[in-house]
Amino acid sequence: MRAVVLAEFPGPLRVVDDWPEPQPGSGQVVVQVRGVGVCGSDLALLGGHRPPPALPWVPGHESTGEIVAAGPAGAPGPAGAPGPGAGPGRIGQRVIIEPNFPCLGCPACRSGRTSACPHRVSLGFNAPGVLAERIAVPAQFAWPVPAGWHDADAVCAEPFTVAQAAIRRSGVRPGSRCLVVGAGSQGSLLCLALLDQGIVPQVLEPHPGRRSLAASLGAELAAQTAGGFDAVFETSGVPAALAEAVSRAGRGGVLLLIGQSSEPASLVTRTVVQRQLTLRGSLIYEHPDDFAAALARSGRVTPSRVLSACYPLADAAAAFQAARQAPGKTWIQVTE
Repeated sequence: MRAVVLAEFPGPLRVVDDWPEPQPGSGQVVVQVRGVGVCGSDLALLGGHRPPPALPWVPGHESTGEIVAAGPAGAPGPAGAPGPGAGPGRIGQRVIIEPNFPCLGCPACRSGRTSACPHRVSLGFNAPGVLAERIAVPAQFAWPVPAGWHDADAVCAEPFTVAQAAIRRSGVRPGSRCLVVGAGSQGSLLCLALLDQGIVPQVLEPHPGRRSLAASLGAELAAQTAGGFDAVFETSGVPAALAEAVSRAGRGGVLLLIGQSSEPASLVTRTVVQRQLTLRGSLIYEHPDDFAAALARSGRVTPSRVLSACYPLADAAAAFQAARQAPGKTWIQVTE
């Protein structure tokens, strides 16, 4: 079967046609991948900043597809394990892959913080990714696509869940003054999620195309001197943006860090202390509640509004290159 692989690190992506076919194990399903979203963390991998654990390596973690095979049902999972299991009755079902598989048994998982699971399997990062025609995944992490969502919406479901989880962790309410720093694909989805919850966010973004996209979604552009925000969401991961984000937060405000960088960033602690700010990192989401909550909003939100371009599998390398500067999100159509 065809797959997109990174044969050397750092190095270019190439399409191969002899990648091994997946076989469903106990409790697993095989998904015919229909679409894959391109994420900033994928770009870090291909940009030489995040080495893969092995070569050749299949990247990608945001995907949607259709179940084409199922393994044996397997033993019941830990208490609280959600979602439909494996079995032939699911063949033909359109699904969204939740690409982070916590162990569900460690202290972090049992406390509800599956995002902190030290044993978490993350497709595309410590396990082969989804940029292949077919993949095998645990059945309980294959969520049925909500009615009314097309592939273009479903391919955005995972980063939309990241946005929803950040909003939940921030504690904002309808009417809160919120600033989104960075209006790339994650920032745009965050704007959509905030608007759905009755909050009109302001946006700080230097890229003209991304500013226009944010405005088209319903966000407002922040004035140069705008401050006093109840919550500031930093999505860019650019180290210099941290000081800007802190300066915009109001007294008692919350600063949510979603974007990541391995480079040091400056921070004036006096500002943090005097304004009594809360700084919090927001990593992915908690399983299963955040994913279920995000999909439950499907009738009100159309995530595909943030998409800017679609590429065929053969042009995957071009899709990743375009994603670095494209206003909005880029995705790859793997199969029809």
